[in-house]
Amino acid sequence: MALDRQPTLVGPTLRVRPMEPDDLEALYAVASDPGIWEQHPDRERWRRDVFERYFADALASGGAVVVETHDGEVIGASRYDRLDEKAGRVEIGWTFLARSRWGGPANRELKDLMLDHAFGAVDVVVFRVGVENRRSRRAVEKLGARLAGIEPDDRLGDHAVYELRAADRTPA
Repeated sequence: MALDRQPTLVGPTLRVRPMEPDDLEALYAVASDPGIWEQHPDRERWRRDVFERYFADALASGGAVVVETHDGEVIGASRYDRLDEKAGRVEIGWTFLARSRWGGPANRELKDLMLDHAFGAVDVVVFRVGVENRRSRRAVEKLGARLAGIEPDDRLGDHAVYELRAADRTPA
C-alpha cells in the first residue's frame, strides 16, 4: 500500500490537512514567536524571510497544517518526507507548534495521527532532530523512538536520528 503523504487526518482535538499557499499568514503568525526556535537548529526561522523559505519548501514537498477542530485555529505544521517505499520508511519532521500548545496533548495527538497513518504503509518512521533540541528529542523518545545515530549537517549542525518501528510503538 502506498503512503498518501498529504492526507487529512482528524483526531479528538486536531485536524491535519494539506498545506495551501493561503496558509502562509496564519502559519507565520504562529512561527513568528522566537521562543519556538530557541533550541531548533534554524534559530532564525521566526524571521519572515527565513520562514518564507521554510514555507515554500513545505509547500513543494507536501507539508501539512495543524488546526484545532473546535475553532479551526492554525497551531502549527508538520510533514512526511524522504519516503522510501522499497525500504518501508518515511520521515516525519519539520514540525512546530504554538508555544501555547507545549506541555499539553497536542504534539502527542499530532504524532499519533501521523504515525497511525504512516504505519498503514511503512514499517519504520524516522525523526531527525537537532542534537541540541532537548525538548523535541524528549518528545520523540516518549513516542518510543530509539536513537539510531548522529547525522552531521554542516549547515544546521548535527542531527540525532531516531527510528520508530511499528512493533516498538509506545501507545498513548
